[in-house]
Formats: sequence, C-alpha cells, structure tokens
Amino acid sequence: MKGPVIILALTLGALLSGCASQTSIVTPDPRDPLESINRATYEFNDGLDQALVKPVAQTYARVVPQPMQTGVSNFFSHAKYPVTLANNILQGKFTHAANDVGRLLLNTTLGLGGFLDPATRIGLERYDEDFGQTLGKWGLPPGPYLMVPFLGPYTLRDALGGFADDLAEPRGYITDTTARWSMWAGDKLDRRVRLLDADSVLERTGDAYAFVRSAYLQRREYQVKDGAVEPIEFPEDEFPED
Repeated sequence: MKGPVIILALTLGALLSGCASQTSIVTPDPRDPLESINRATYEFNDGLDQALVKPVAQTYARVVPQPMQTGVSNFFSHAKYPVTLANNILQGKFTHAANDVGRLLLNTTLGLGGFLDPATRIGLERYDEDFGQTLGKWGLPPGPYLMVPFLGPYTLRDALGGFADDLAEPRGYITDTTARWSMWAGDKLDRRVRLLDADSVLERTGDAYAFVRSAYLQRREYQVKDGAVEPIEFPEDEFPED
C-alpha cells in the first residue's frame, strides 16, 4: 500500500523541484541530499494539514470523550502489534517476542479486541518495532531522508521497510476496500490527534522543516540502537529558546 505512495512522492518531488521557490539552505545536511524537494513537499503537507487534517483532529479531540480516544488508540496499536512481534523475532529478541505473544492474546480476549489494555496493567511491556528498525539493526544504513506527500518523514530504509510491515499487518488482509481504507484513515487521524500537543512547540521553531527532520532522524536512530546513542547537537535556530 505504501509502494504507490512512495512512487508518487518521487514523481511529485521531481515536479515540485522545478516549480517551487528555492529555499536558502545555510547549512546543508548530508543526510538530506533532496532538501529542496523535501522542503517543497513539507510545505504541501503542512498546507493540507492546516486546511483539513488538523481541524478534523481538533474536532475529534474536543468531541470524543477521552476514555473513548484512549480505546481507539489502544485498538490501532493492537492491530499493528503483529508487526512488532515479527520484527522482535527477526532481530533475535525472543524474550520480547514471548512478551508480544502474551500481549496479543490477553488484549485480544480480555481487552475486547484491543480497545482495552489489560496486558500493560499486569506488567507486559509494550514494544515498538518495525522492519525499518530490523534492517538498521542488521547494518543497512538509513539512506537519504525523504518527505513523502500525505505521510510525512521517512528515510529510504524506512520506506522499504514499510513494504514488509504491510505484509505483517492484519489490515492488509481485509478484503473489503472501504473497511481497509477506513482503518488506514482512522489510524492516521488517531496519530494526528496524539500529535496536537506538539504543534505549539513546532510553531515556535525558527525552521520547522529542520526541526521535524532532526527529531525524526534522532528518534529513528534511538529506536534502531535501542537507546544506545550519543547526545546529538542541533543548530540553535532549529529550536525555540525555551
């Protein structure tokens, strides 16, 4: 499902590079050789977000009771948990994989299909693994940073990993097209709602694009190395003073 989107990203990026106004890049980042294209795509995504996605997310957060929001978040997290299980196995984290099996069984049954999270309450930890992290663990470099239309930041490694994740995610096996895309849209809306609190920080940055890039790349390195990373210094103008 992500394949056509990534192809669209490369095609749209090539078109945007010819018509977008050039952004002054004071300090080029070697991890982002497509920066001019990515910045144009970021502006496109941000415009779409401000006009449509963010208002819908704000309305959802205001109207839907918090316990129901938590249940929806639990459900989408649970629906993607087979991806975590598969990638813990591929990374040789068999203790974590056994934990994953327990979480899946408990939250599927006593958790009413994942809307509740009894597994966490009894001490079964929630892990977050994907095939991009697995590829990184086994030595594949992240490759260039990409800003994908509609979806946001990726690296080339993460984009390739997304194909394998789709094979492990149950949503991909739903035969009803409307239900499948509704699940996809619901997951993206839930993620945007959870990011609403970060908007105020992003709005105070000197360069929102560079901030998002740095935050994404640092987070992915942290995930791939399971937290064993050195502190990263960022240009001062990427962060608000506070």
